[in-house]
Amino acid sequence: MGSLSDAPTIDELVEEADAQVVAREAKKQSRARNGSASSNTRNKKQPEKVDNKIDWEIPRKALHSSIGFLTLYLWTSDGSRDYVVMALGSALAVLIPIDILRLRYPSLERAFEKCVGILMRDSEKQASNGVIWYILGVNTVLVTLPLDIAVVSVVILSWADTAASTFGRLYGRFTPRLPARVPILGLPLAPRKSLAGFVAAAITGAAVAVGFWSFLAPLREQRPGLSWTWEGGVGEAFADSSSKMFSGWTGIATIGVVTGLVTAIAEALDLGSIDDNLTLPIITGGCLWGLFKILGWLGGVIS
Repeated sequence: MGSLSDAPTIDELVEEADAQVVAREAKKQSRARNGSASSNTRNKKQPEKVDNKIDWEIPRKALHSSIGFLTLYLWTSDGSRDYVVMALGSALAVLIPIDILRLRYPSLERAFEKCVGILMRDSEKQASNGVIWYILGVNTVLVTLPLDIAVVSVVILSWADTAASTFGRLYGRFTPRLPARVPILGLPLAPRKSLAGFVAAAITGAAVAVGFWSFLAPLREQRPGLSWTWEGGVGEAFADSSSKMFSGWTGIATIGVVTGLVTAIAEALDLGSIDDNLTLPIITGGCLWGLFKILGWLGGVIS
């Protein structure tokens, strides 16, 4: 039996306990490092799958594009501009209060999404509905611009925006991104826009303008007052004197090229929180109006 002098002191017991604690912590850290290295090895061997599935927004795009066909039908059937403006204004009188209430009350938002959620983007579920901006853009050009220019602007909104989105998602990853600003003009462009979408919007806008003024515009019975005709060139509302300088192929080619560029730039613009459903028809319509003014002035000067 040992003597009391051989018993460990309190200090020795404390030192021994501390050493055991340090040893346990070292083992834990070693296990953690080994586990991390093993996890990294497994991750390298079996990389995580990335979900590259594209949301094509087919119901939304179908509705968006159908407005263009309806607009052309109203044109060829001599539909009333005033009737369309009143109908769209009445729709706004209903949609705006609904939008305010659903953003204020979550229960109404959930009910709204159950009804029309398939037509909404995720960003619109906590912000204003794009349909409101769409109707505002359409009504603005219908009220302020000559009817044929307004029709072309609405069809461009309906089809060019859809074309840019579709081809941008299809081929955007294979083409470069657009620059931060439009060369010379300095206008800001959205960083997410691709060259594929830009080209698709340009081709669609040009095709709409060329097809409309070449083939569809004369189908309306009230032909006088058109902004441009194949035989007469720029209409009387834009020309100080009769001039056929920009009639035929010269005129339609000029209209097509300018409309295509304006459409592509307007669709790609980055205007902050302003919805492109509002800006696209207004910008394209305003630029077309300005183009006819310039062509009419040039025709009078040169002739």
